[in-house]
Amino acid sequence: MVDIAFTPGELEGAEIAVVIDVLRATTTVAAALDAGHERVLCCTDVETAERLRAPDRVLAGERGCEAIPGFDRGNSPLGFAGTGSGDVVLSTTNGTRAIIAAVERSSHVVLASLANLEAVLKELPKDDVTMVCAGTNGGMAIEDVYLAGIIAQRLDGEPTDAALIATRVASGYANHQEALDAGANARVLRETDQHADIEYCARESILDLVPQVTDSMPGVAIVTRAPARPLARSHNRSQSMEDS
Repeated sequence: MVDIAFTPGELEGAEIAVVIDVLRATTTVAAALDAGHERVLCCTDVETAERLRAPDRVLAGERGCEAIPGFDRGNSPLGFAGTGSGDVVLSTTNGTRAIIAAVERSSHVVLASLANLEAVLKELPKDDVTMVCAGTNGGMAIEDVYLAGIIAQRLDGEPTDAALIATRVASGYANHQEALDAGANARVLRETDQHADIEYCARESILDLVPQVTDSMPGVAIVTRAPARPLARSHNRSQSMEDS
């Protein structure tokens, strides 16, 4: 079965959850790992992220699409275009919360964006997959549903009604740029002079990696670059943040 939760609140449970926040968290996580950062510590809130501040960690995130005051970077994948090292601590309005919600209700969690689409498709089984759209403030986001529909089209499992709806959405746009431009999140990014992020997030398969949640603590999901067989390994969530 191939299923889709249009918002994190719809996810009741899944063997494999594929979290999608095209604009921009799952794209940013992939870009940070591709730049050389070892882990991305995804946090539910700003206070948790602040507690994880350390000399070898980059604090990044946004609220309302704008960078968080006092943080090193915003939630732009273009902010990780250079070479990085150590950890990134990331807190966003919707995406990081969706990741943590998926961890609580799923056996395995991976992150997908258009930027790493081909890599994700190579690693997913053809069935028993649930896409989890991060959405916006508890509602749906068109760009997330669009990508979920593309993934559903390319898997072989029997689609649920939700997956069929998403595939119809995906087929309704001429290209990725048109789909991303259509939503409210893109409008806010344009209004805050972050047009370049939309263009970056609309590029397909420019990153050859799959971010995977490998550990978690309350309010924090630890994401790393997946090994060759990321979904064959169980999670180890007993490690403390002090030891991680």
